Amino acid sequence: MEHTRERPLVEILYFDGCPNHEAAQALVERVSGELGLEPELRLVNVPDEEAARQLHFLGSPTIRVGGRDVDPQAEERDDYVLSCRLYRTDHGFAAQPEERWIRDALTREASDAARPASNVT
Repeated sequence: MEHTRERPLVEILYFDGCPNHEAAQALVERVSGELGLEPELRLVNVPDEEAARQLHFLGSPTIRVGGRDVDPQAEERDDYVLSCRLYRTDHGFAAQPEERWIRDALTREASDAARPASNVT
């Protein structure tokens, strides 16, 4: 039986008027290409404050791979708001996450997807 590898799911959450989500998409596409991956890319528009709370939206753009924010500090946060996002990077604050965070998340997700499911009887 042939094993088909699932494509990693990458979500980019943003709000209309965000000046940074297109650059985030380009960053994800570039890093994915360098890794030889073709993720399933979903752009998720967050229309209002209520949706921001429901989606645990930390600002635009938010990048999630396999449902997990690429920012290692994201799980410690709960300031869900409809605003632009600033990432605390090694080089100060930035409108985009660290490239290595995206690379690490994609690599981890691709590795998990390639791992065979355990057969428990």
